[in-house]
Amino acid sequence: MTTTYVADVTVFDGRRVRRRQGVLIDGDRIGWVGPHARAPRRFADADETIEGAGRTLTPGLIDCHVHLSFDGSADFAAEARELDPAVGAIKGVVNARRHLAAGVTTVRDLGGLGITRLARAVERGVVAGPRILAAGRALTVTGGHGHGLGLAREVDGPGELRRAVREECREGAAVIKLMATGGVLTPGIDATSTAFTDEELRAAVEEAHARGRRVAAHAIGAAGVERAVRAGVDSVEHCVQVTDAAVREMVERGTFRSPTLSALLGIVSNADRVPAYAVEKAAAILDDARRTHRRCLRAGIRHVCGTDAGTPFNPHGNAPRELVAMVEWGMRSLDALAAATANGAELLGLPEIGTIEEGKLADLVLYEGDPVEDISVVLRPRAVWRAVPEN
Repeated sequence: MTTTYVADVTVFDGRRVRRRQGVLIDGDRIGWVGPHARAPRRFADADETIEGAGRTLTPGLIDCHVHLSFDGSADFAAEARELDPAVGAIKGVVNARRHLAAGVTTVRDLGGLGITRLARAVERGVVAGPRILAAGRALTVTGGHGHGLGLAREVDGPGELRRAVREECREGAAVIKLMATGGVLTPGIDATSTAFTDEELRAAVEEAHARGRRVAAHAIGAAGVERAVRAGVDSVEHCVQVTDAAVREMVERGTFRSPTLSALLGIVSNADRVPAYAVEKAAAILDDARRTHRRCLRAGIRHVCGTDAGTPFNPHGNAPRELVAMVEWGMRSLDALAAATANGAELLGLPEIGTIEEGKLADLVLYEGDPVEDISVVLRPRAVWRAVPEN
């Protein structure tokens, strides 16, 4: 078991900043954290000492919304039609490494093929990559967002939803994803239209929670967002439009918001290459997304970092750029970093990561400079540690 001591470094511990700290990495755990001046003398004998002056150590970043089976090509629907579980898993191996290189040590995959098996392979140390919590197939209404793409199963009625949740859990899903509205990347569907009824959403959430699974709701339109929040979902993905009632409910319940700004920006910034139907829908909601982001920040809604990586021109490892966009749209750098670390760990139910504390897993990133002062620092990680399980 090797030890590494990071000396005299600025530490963002997931919630706050502490200067002139020392951090001992003892194998796959954080062995000690404290003022560098008070570090035990034995740390001088660590296998490696890294000078931390002028640098910042943070928890490993957590991307709560990715699609590892997809490469970010211009035509998402066309890529989906060519996928099968084997191809999806192979792409997932490559894309997982891109996250790790960018400082992302944990991802939540919200729709792909072959990814539940890839998650187990990473967990066993068979392949390198970030920790993966995979949803398997999303649940959508008949003809709803994602239908015909092989990534969602069409279900109707509370009974069917309960059965579908049970079956996805049986197949290895670590999280359940519900398509509560239409979407941008499914041809012929209004992005803001509502999908499941209140009863259907409640049935799915109850069944998932009874099995210890968190629930993510894809929801763009205001009515669908409000229904999903009332049903008790743990996070709302995209959350482009909101009602006053939804904002109040999200604050009171502690519902997390995953804005996925990178997905919209990737489409509208490449309008000449992305299919016209997707560009039209993305452009129509871009201003709503910007207004809602600021509104939710003012209201105190809790945020996580989710990129929707794998959608058009939204590459894997894009969490640092998502943080930059969140700040450019009005979030404080400190809060953006918390969204991508401590908040993400809380949403995913992973208490051993997300903060820098003695005894926790050593998922860490070292940066040149201070991302609290300049969020763009996160675009250039100097070193990444990922606690690797023993075989």
